[in-house]
Amino acid sequence: MLGFSELPAFSGIVLLIAGLALMIAFIFFERTREYPVLNIRLFSENRVFAWSNIAALINYSATYAVAFLLSLDLQFTKGFSPEYAGLILVAAPFAQALISPFSGRLSDRVDPGVIASVGMAFTALGLFLLVFLGEQTSLWFIILALIVLGIGFGLFSSPNTNAIMGAVDKRYYGVASGIIGTMRLLGQMLSMGIAMMIFAVLIGHVEITPDLYPMFVESMHYAFILFTVLCVIGIYASLQRGKQRGSSHV
Repeated sequence: MLGFSELPAFSGIVLLIAGLALMIAFIFFERTREYPVLNIRLFSENRVFAWSNIAALINYSATYAVAFLLSLDLQFTKGFSPEYAGLILVAAPFAQALISPFSGRLSDRVDPGVIASVGMAFTALGLFLLVFLGEQTSLWFIILALIVLGIGFGLFSSPNTNAIMGAVDKRYYGVASGIIGTMRLLGQMLSMGIAMMIFAVLIGHVEITPDLYPMFVESMHYAFILFTVLCVIGIYASLQRGKQRGSSHV
């Protein structure tokens, strides 16, 4: 993560490669231990568990920076106060709060992987709408995109967690819960890292002043395009988990 935060500098590339090499070494080491810190079999022998966690990682990587980018856009290009911009951004969590209880109960009766995949599709649609943001974009369009994102969050989060926890035996609940948290935090860091890397490449390590607003909007477009592509890949990952009901636990 340190290397990723320093991209595209050469030191960032070196640290990123070193981190990936150590992660691979950790995986091989853990596979040979009788009592591993992390049971890699949960990923290698449990399709539902593995793909559900990958879907979670992708979802958080594609969405966490949205609030950060939109808060800046609403203040820079729309001229709103931080308080008013924050009030607008509440549209997404409000929609999520309405949908999550329903999707959670539904995932107890229907294959949670299907519901989570639909949620990922809604998230991809919301991100795709944000690609078209500009100085003339109406506030209602932004709110609509946020509501679609909120519906996507609500449909994805609870069922995906249900799929992960339901794919393992009770003795692995603690490990599974910890991995869910790790996927969430890692995805959030990746999302902010992607956004800041795009800023660093297109704008540079400078304060965003009014004369740089057009470059900021361009950077935001590239970020939302990349996030949309990530979510489309996430739909594929979510569908790859297979059926939850009747799957064998590890």
